[in-house]
Amino acid sequence: MTNLDGQTAPPPRETDKPFLAPPEYVGAPTGERATTNRALTMVPSLAVTPGGRLWVVWYAGVTPAEDWNNYVVIATSDDDGATWREVLAIDPDGLGSVRAFDPEIWLSPDGALRVFWAQTIDLEGATAGVWEISTHDVESPAPQWTKPRRLTDGVMMCKPVALSTGEWVLPASTWRTTDHSARMVVSDDAGRSWFVRGACNIPAEVRSFDEHMLVERLDESLWMLVRTRYGIGESVSTDGGVTWPELTPSALAHADSRFFITRLQSGNLLLVKHGAITEKTGRSHLTAFISKDDGRTWMGGLLLDERENVSYPDGQQAAGGTIYIVYDFERTKARQILLASFREEDAATGEAASNSVRLRQIVSQGTGGQEKG
Repeated sequence: MTNLDGQTAPPPRETDKPFLAPPEYVGAPTGERATTNRALTMVPSLAVTPGGRLWVVWYAGVTPAEDWNNYVVIATSDDDGATWREVLAIDPDGLGSVRAFDPEIWLSPDGALRVFWAQTIDLEGATAGVWEISTHDVESPAPQWTKPRRLTDGVMMCKPVALSTGEWVLPASTWRTTDHSARMVVSDDAGRSWFVRGACNIPAEVRSFDEHMLVERLDESLWMLVRTRYGIGESVSTDGGVTWPELTPSALAHADSRFFITRLQSGNLLLVKHGAITEKTGRSHLTAFISKDDGRTWMGGLLLDERENVSYPDGQQAAGGTIYIVYDFERTKARQILLASFREEDAATGEAASNSVRLRQIVSQGTGGQEKG
């Protein structure tokens, strides 16, 4: 295996499936995993606790590539994002062949803070697995975490969803090389066990990294939006996710990149994507929109960051109504994880209608690491 710069990976560990082993390192992000030794910083996710503590995860590496050096970082802020403290790194095997990547963080309905990530060799989604650690001590800057455990096959890089049935759903994907790759993985016992209920097939000619998200509509149908080579595809299940029609293009123009959608406290939907609703751009003009009719039409459009190489939005609305969105900027150059905060009325009007709009706040700035070859 070689990375994007042509470097050769170290040999795998003794077992022929080293990615099935728990990570060897779960501890402080110091030394080789320090902020000052990062040539790569990308793919963040955010959660906010009832007390207002912000948590952000992302993945990084000492080399400027998506390769075997990738590990997950967890940081927290208790001052509304003004300052951040990195508290944990998750690394499968150091300089070994397994990478940890594509993390998500989620405050589940039982009050636990759950950190998910994928482990595999290279970019293989078919052999990857979704792992988790969790804590109920969500307001502490240094909580006690559970031992890592593997939940299901695939990669999950979009938010889990809690349904009106009480079930929890992981949008996990065995992307790129398998049919019916956009899976709906369900727990009916508050996360103790998981099973695949159904999956949507993405036509092979447009299949990318899936990165699908699920929305439970007001009529209780499930709306799946999926990253494809052409932008965003969609499928709707009317039987609780058991069956899904094959993916078709949605009305949402987009780059081949992750987007973010969630239901707000008002019942309206928030969508963060690149560019206008019907305009396809590159990875620039990250913009927030509101829908008051369950995603059929969209209004507003608050511009969060117009620059090139901004991508992978994720976030949550806090109890007080503020919406927090994290994203990455210039993964191997600026190496920044950034935070935007605003309220629903700002996104709905497309301008700063409240005094809560704060843009381009730095969560992490990676430096050092190995130079590009």
